Amino acid sequence: MVKRQIPKVRDLAPLMQFKKPELNAKKRRLDAALTIEDLRRIAKRRTPTAAFDYTDGSAEAELSITRARQAFQDIEFRPSILRDVSKVSTGWDVLGAPVAQPFGIAPTGFTRMMQTEGEIAGAHAAARAGIPFSLSTMGTHSIEDVRDANPHGRNWFQLYMWKDRERSMALVDRAAKAGFDTLLVTVDVPVAGARLRDKRNGMTIPPALTPGTVVNALPRPQWWIDFLTTEPLSFASIDRWSGTVAELLDTMFDPTVTFEDLAWIKSQWPGKLVVKGIQTVEDAKAVTELGVDGLILSNHGGRQLDRAPIPFHLLPDVAREVGSDTEVMLDTGIMSGADIVASIALGARFTLVGRAYLYGLMAGGEAGVNRAVDILSEQVERTMRLLGVTSLEELEPGHVIQLERLVPRPRS
Repeated sequence: MVKRQIPKVRDLAPLMQFKKPELNAKKRRLDAALTIEDLRRIAKRRTPTAAFDYTDGSAEAELSITRARQAFQDIEFRPSILRDVSKVSTGWDVLGAPVAQPFGIAPTGFTRMMQTEGEIAGAHAAARAGIPFSLSTMGTHSIEDVRDANPHGRNWFQLYMWKDRERSMALVDRAAKAGFDTLLVTVDVPVAGARLRDKRNGMTIPPALTPGTVVNALPRPQWWIDFLTTEPLSFASIDRWSGTVAELLDTMFDPTVTFEDLAWIKSQWPGKLVVKGIQTVEDAKAVTELGVDGLILSNHGGRQLDRAPIPFHLLPDVAREVGSDTEVMLDTGIMSGADIVASIALGARFTLVGRAYLYGLMAGGEAGVNRAVDILSEQVERTMRLLGVTSLEELEPGHVIQLERLVPRPRS
């Protein structure tokens, strides 16, 4: 027989403490987000479909981004036990200067379309976290505004080479004068990819009001209030545009850019130069021979060529071939700190996150970006501890096994 007694209040009180209610709705929903996927779900609820799909979608059947994310899921970690992991360092030098985390904020276009604070929220969050912030040629705040938002941090500028070379290099000159320390030259956009979600949504700049747009906006009044009561959408590189996103990109991107053009850009830029959009070992070798400071394995988040190579799968081969001569970085598909740790273990010096940052922005402005960065940072540190390592230098390929799902057929 179990002996029972009437519970005493003094005994129950320590066991039944009620959580203090959070009255700030934004803080309440962001605190409840424990993963980047949680932020994505919040963002989807709060953002009109056209803007959300511009961020969330990719090209054609969206196989490239699906495969990139699957590649990170298809890994097995190999932890070491009985290591002292009471103190962990998540930073090291990237391109000659320190970073507090092995990831930074990737360049994204049309950012104020997602949420009105746009790049300024990202720059502030990067300054707070001690990580680089990258401004896109298609950014919606100026080079100078981003510098002022992150005056003591690391600002990187991403360049699309336009058909108008003089205009392109004028942007490069502005970035140099504003103290941006790194130029990211994107090389995988001779033309715009077929982003079918945008076409189906009639994604235009500025947004076109249709009956469907209005209906979709009704449960999202805050987005429209912010959009209509702040400065009109403008870009770092152009003043105004009325038309579809694809039409804008096709007027700007230059399909004639070659390795000679890349060498010329390098000669004009005083800081570090990184080539973004490498998708083969051969091209990684070619740009390394030009003397670039780094390269980014990337298929543009799956937004250009569908069925493109998976950057994470390329990483070990590229790191082995050129990692001793240039800094190898990676983006596309990263949704957790574990993805970042796996990338560092397999040879990446650094990673960039785009959608993860934008999901936070759409979920809660600057506070949402801070939450995204905190989630990734916490996951990086926890994964390192559980692997039994105390610094990024200790991560090595033996910590990660890439499980095979898509295996190429032998060529005849």
